[in-house]
Amino acid sequence: MEAKAHIAIVSIPVFTHQVSILEFAKQLIHLYKNTFHVTCIIPTISDSPSIASKHFFGTLPSNIQCIFLPPTDFEDLRNDLTLESQIQISVSRSMPLVCETLKSISTSSNVVAIIVDTFAYEAHQFAKDLNILSYRYFPCSAMVLSMCLYSSKLDESITCEYKDHPNPIEIPGCISVQGTDLPDSFQNKSSLAYKLFLHRSQQLCEADGIIINSFVEMESETLKAISQKYLCGTTPNVYPIGPIVQTRPNIQKNACECLLWLDNQPPNSVIYISFGSGGTLSHEQINELALGLELSNHKFLWVNVRAPSDKASANYLSNNEVDPLNYLPLGFIERTKGQGFVMCGWAPQVEVLKHNAIGAFLTHCGWNSILESIVHGVPMIAWPLFAEQRSNAALVTNGLKVAMRPKCNSKGIVVKEEVANIIKGVMEGLKSEEIGKRMKELQKFANCAMMENGSSMKTFSMLALKWKRLGRPIEVERWA
Repeated sequence: MEAKAHIAIVSIPVFTHQVSILEFAKQLIHLYKNTFHVTCIIPTISDSPSIASKHFFGTLPSNIQCIFLPPTDFEDLRNDLTLESQIQISVSRSMPLVCETLKSISTSSNVVAIIVDTFAYEAHQFAKDLNILSYRYFPCSAMVLSMCLYSSKLDESITCEYKDHPNPIEIPGCISVQGTDLPDSFQNKSSLAYKLFLHRSQQLCEADGIIINSFVEMESETLKAISQKYLCGTTPNVYPIGPIVQTRPNIQKNACECLLWLDNQPPNSVIYISFGSGGTLSHEQINELALGLELSNHKFLWVNVRAPSDKASANYLSNNEVDPLNYLPLGFIERTKGQGFVMCGWAPQVEVLKHNAIGAFLTHCGWNSILESIVHGVPMIAWPLFAEQRSNAALVTNGLKVAMRPKCNSKGIVVKEEVANIIKGVMEGLKSEEIGKRMKELQKFANCAMMENGSSMKTFSMLALKWKRLGRPIEVERWA
C-alpha cells in the first residue's frame, strides 16, 4: 500500500485562523481519501479553549492530527501591545518548539509540504532546512494580500500617517480606500505593530506559493494584478482556493435554543448580529445598538453579547466572565421579548446563516464571516471593529456592493437612529432588493468556484496532485 503524503501545518493562537486553515485541510482529506495525512501544530496562549473551539476540534477527521504547544508566557510584555503584536510575539516565541515538532514528524513520515499561517512566516526556514516545499496560507481577501505586497511601496511614497492622507489610497487591482480603512497595523508608522507588519509582508516572497481563501470570480482584478507582479516583482504563485468556510455535522435543533426560535419566525425576517469570537463594543455603543434594534421594529437574533470595553479586541485572547446582559439598556430584554432573541454564548453561525428566517447579517467583517454570508447568500451590514476588518468592510460595501455600512458620529458611535435606518435599508425597499440580487449572484459564483470544474477546485486539485506525486518514494520527483 502506497504511503500517505504528509502535510505539516503551522497555525496561530487565533481560533478563526485555525478554523480556516483546518477547513482547508478537511477539504484536502475529503477530496483525496487515503492519500494525505495532516498534522497541525498550534502555538497557544491560554489553557482553556472556548466552547466553539472544543466543538470544532472534536469533529476533525482521524487523519488530521492537532498538536497544541504549551502556552506562551507574556509576563514580560507591556499591557498596551496591539492584538497583532501579541499574536506575532506568541508565534515567534513558539518557533523552537515548532521546529522540534517538525523535525520529529519528518523522521517518521514523508512530509512533502509545510503550510504556515501568515503570522507564522518564520517556519518557512524549517522547510528549507528539511528540503520540502513551503506555502503561506493567507486567510483574508486578495485585497488585503495586495496591501501586504504593496506595503513597502506605500511606505516609501506616503510619508504622513495613512489616516491623515488627504486622498484615497490607490493599490493596483483594488478599489481605492481611505487611509482610515487600512488595517490596524498601518495606523501608526512608529509602532511595533507596523514594523512587524512590514517585516511579515516582506517575508511573503520566501514561500513557494501563497494559498488564499478567496476566489477568482469575486476578486478577479486584484488577483490579476498580483499574478502580473504589479505589486511586488518577486511575488510567488498565488493559489485562490476559496471560499473555504466552516462545515459542521448537522446540529440537533433542541441543542440550540436560537435555532428553535428561528423556526418560529417568517422567512427573511430576522437580522442576525454577531461580532465574532472576540469583538467587543463600548458601553455607550452597546446601548445605542440595542435601542436601535428596538427602534427598527425588525426581528433580530443577537449572539455572543459581551461585557463592554473601550478596546474592540479586548475579548479576543481572553474570556470575561461578567454577565454582559447587565449592560443592556434597562428593560430592553422585556420590551423586545417578541421581537428579538439575545444570547451571551456561542451560536452555530453556519446553521444560523443558512436558516430561511435570516434576512441580513450585521457582522464585524471578519473574513470567515463574510465568506459564510456569501456562501449562504445573506446581505450584510458592515460593522468593522479591528485588524483588517475596515478594509473588508470597504470591499463588501464599495467594491462588491453586497453590504451597507452605518455612519458614526464625531465620537465614533453609531447612534440608535442610524442603527434603525441601516437595518431598514438592508431589510426593506429598493436598496435592499438591489443588494439582495447582487448577493445571490455572488453566492452563485461562490458555489460554482467550489464545484468539480470550478476555478477554485481546479486550483485545489493542481496543488493536491503535486503533493501526492511528491509523496511517492522517488527522490528525483521532489522538485519536478
